[in-house]
Amino acid sequence: MSATTTTALPAGLTTGTWAIDASHTEAAFSVRHAGISKVRGTVAVTGGTITVGEDLASTSVTATLDPSTVSTGDANRDGHLKSGDFFDVEAFGEWSFTSTAIRAEGDAYVIAGDLTIHGETRPVELATEFNGVAVDPFGNTRAGFESSVTISRKEFGLTWNAALEAGGVLVSDKVTITLDVSAIKQA
Repeated sequence: MSATTTTALPAGLTTGTWAIDASHTEAAFSVRHAGISKVRGTVAVTGGTITVGEDLASTSVTATLDPSTVSTGDANRDGHLKSGDFFDVEAFGEWSFTSTAIRAEGDAYVIAGDLTIHGETRPVELATEFNGVAVDPFGNTRAGFESSVTISRKEFGLTWNAALEAGGVLVSDKVTITLDVSAIKQA
């Protein structure tokens, strides 16, 4: 897909403030385990704002996540992830994302920004699809987005691992994060 030079907003997305609806937004992750399977989980998105300007260049995104809500379907693993070996939620109780630029690439968008996990901030680029705008049964105008990015957990200071007898390590360095976002237009 070749990059385009358009800075126009997606059709239907109007200027103003859109609050991320935490109850209808999900941050999920997957990481290879023991080199043979994947562990999947979620972390709650606790808030955020999409400030839509006249064009993409004047549009911005912020979001916060709560690592203490990590859920993989296994209480023991979740406890380990919350510990000092991984997320250290006592010391680093919030993750954040702040956009630095948004650009169109074909029919999709790239949201560049600073992601902070475990006290480490690194630049990332979220491949993003705009899913449209709809009015819900309660009169709220909603916009939907899907984004994904693959990060190196080592770049965020998440280095705990265990060697495997057959070679390799227990937890892959690469983590794929996917976001399904619903935002409500504010008055």
